[in-house]
Amino acid sequence: MTGKAGADAMPAGTTSGTPQVLLAHHLKQLKLPTVLREYDKIARECARDGVDHPRYLLRLVELELIDRERRMVERRIKAARFPAVKSLDTFDFTAIPSLNKMLVLELARCEFILRRENVIALGNSGTGKTHVGLALALAACQKGFTVAFTTAAALVHQLMEARDERRLLKLQRDLQSVMLLIVDELGYLPLSPTGAELLFEVFSQRYERGSTLVTSNLPFEDWTSVLGSERLTGALLDRLTHHVHILTMNGDSYRLKQSAGRRRPPTAADRAEQNQTTAETVDPETGETSKP
Repeated sequence: MTGKAGADAMPAGTTSGTPQVLLAHHLKQLKLPTVLREYDKIARECARDGVDHPRYLLRLVELELIDRERRMVERRIKAARFPAVKSLDTFDFTAIPSLNKMLVLELARCEFILRRENVIALGNSGTGKTHVGLALALAACQKGFTVAFTTAAALVHQLMEARDERRLLKLQRDLQSVMLLIVDELGYLPLSPTGAELLFEVFSQRYERGSTLVTSNLPFEDWTSVLGSERLTGALLDRLTHHVHILTMNGDSYRLKQSAGRRRPPTAADRAEQNQTTAETVDPETGETSKP
């Protein structure tokens, strides 16, 4: 009799103590912060609207799932180490006519990551290559993919430092594990022979195992000037371009356009208004403005 009573007994926490305190404790233990924050407000709303208990619970669980996904996206963005958060909504496609907008929008669906395909954005400086790369990386984070962002120079520096400190294998494994690796600004600085070989190893290890997005201001035929070896350049391009989407982004520099816009010369209307203002005089006694 005692054994049966013990088996059917409720947990001690449900029969003693303040319900709100115990509920808060249990929800914290279960790591359900949104339920903890919202359960009372949702309970009052459901009581007002005559919503039954299952639907009340459904609302709480849905809120928890939505908030949990938001926090996971924020963690992926933080882990990716973006220099800035950019989206395609703020990209001016009309400024770069050479860019295939439909291809970019298709890439933003991130199915190329599932297929382990690469993306290479080529074009002169200031045409928005980094913006597009960051926007695609943001879309990847939002869809649940792990992402890492770096410049080519910074990556080579990391690799050489890791080699000197005997932790190169760990860094290489970390780089291989992310689902999308963005290597920005390949071509802006020439690499040492050792740096070029270490960078090649990263690309080689990711071949058909993960997606890599590279931006460069140089056409492929000039990559030898950066990598320093025709053999190495050929082998790298062979791996990068096997399954690749190429974004051509040649055009006038965004930054130069914006700078020119801020320093635009005065128009005829501006000059006329300035001349009129200069010609006007103020009567010191009446304070009235008059023209000569």
